[in-house]
Amino acid sequence: MSLEEWRRKIDETDAKIVRLIAERIRSAEAIGREKRRQGKQIEDVEREQRVLENVRRIAQEEKISPEGIESIYRQIVSVSKSVEGMLVAFQGEIGAYSEEAAFHFFGPSIQVKPCESLDDVFKVVEQGEAHFGIVPVENSIEGSISRTYDLLLDSNLRVWGETELKVSHCLIASPEARLDLIKRVYSHPQALGQCRAFLKHLGCELIPTYDTAGSVKMIKEHGITDGAAIASMRAAEIYGMKILAKEIEDNPNNFTRFFILAKQDSPPTGHDKTSIVFSVRHRPGALYEFLRELAQRNINLTKIESRPTRQRPWEYNFYLDFEGHREDGPARAALQNLEKTAIFVKVLGSYPKAT
Repeated sequence: MSLEEWRRKIDETDAKIVRLIAERIRSAEAIGREKRRQGKQIEDVEREQRVLENVRRIAQEEKISPEGIESIYRQIVSVSKSVEGMLVAFQGEIGAYSEEAAFHFFGPSIQVKPCESLDDVFKVVEQGEAHFGIVPVENSIEGSISRTYDLLLDSNLRVWGETELKVSHCLIASPEARLDLIKRVYSHPQALGQCRAFLKHLGCELIPTYDTAGSVKMIKEHGITDGAAIASMRAAEIYGMKILAKEIEDNPNNFTRFFILAKQDSPPTGHDKTSIVFSVRHRPGALYEFLRELAQRNINLTKIESRPTRQRPWEYNFYLDFEGHREDGPARAALQNLEKTAIFVKVLGSYPKAT
C-alpha cells in the first residue's frame, strides 16, 4: 500500500473509533438515567477498575502499550461520567481550592455546584441535589477544620473518598493595583493563617472572608484597587486579575486533605482507611483499651484528635482514622469490641486511601 492509502485507512479507522466512542457515551447517558431512576450513585469505582483492567488485557493481547491504552481510556471514562450526570458540591466560588480538589479527584469532566457554606454542601448532598460533596478536613499547617468534623458528627452522610491537594497561595489584585499601595488583604481565615510571615512583612489590615476565590471575585466586582486577596493562581486566571506575589505560604509543604461525601461509603479495595468518632466512659484506661484493640490486631492508627462533645463541659469525642475497611475482619472485630465499652460509636466511612 502507498503512503496515501495508509493515511486513508487511518482516516477510516479514526471515523470508526469516534463513532464507537459516541455509541459508548450514549450508553453512559442511558446508564446515568437508569441510576438516577433507581436512586443509585453515579460513581462506581469497582466497575471503573474492571473496565481499565479489561482494556489493559486487550492491549497486551494486541501487543500495544497497556499504559498508553489505560491513559486514553481514563479520558473516555471521564467524559462518560460527565454525561451520566455527576454533580459535585463544594464550598466557595468558582476557582476555590475545593473545586480544584474535586477536579483532581474526579477528573475535569464533572459538573460542580458552588455552595456558600460547608453546611450547604452537606445539605445539597443530603437532599439529593448533588451526587457528591467535597469538604476540607485538615491542613498540614493549620490543622483540622472544626466545622467539617461537627457536621460529620450530625449528618447521615458517609465519607466516600479522600484526596490531598498541594496548596500554593498567590497575592491577587486588580490589574491596575500596585503592591506598595495595598492596604487590606482579604481571604479565608485558613489562607491568612498559612501566610503569616508574608503578611506580617506586608503590614496590611487582614480581613477574613468565607472563601479564597470569593475574595478575588469581590475585589473585581467592587473595583477595589488598594486591596488584594489570597487565592490560587487559577482563581486569578478565572477572574482576569493580576498576581502581585506567588508562593507566599509560610511552608512549601502546604497540603489540604479533603473528604468526598456521599450517601454511602465505598466497598473494600484492599487499600482503605476508616474514619470514626466515639466517646468513652470517663474512667482510667478507657481510651487505651480501644487503642490496644487496634494494636493487637496490627491495625495502623493514622490520626486521632479530641473535640468537645458540646453537651457537657470537659467531655470529649475522639475522631480517629485507621488503615483498613470497616468490613475487614480485624477492623470489624475491633469496632464490635469498642461498641461494647464506648458511650457511642459512629463510623463516618470507609474509603480508598488518597494516592
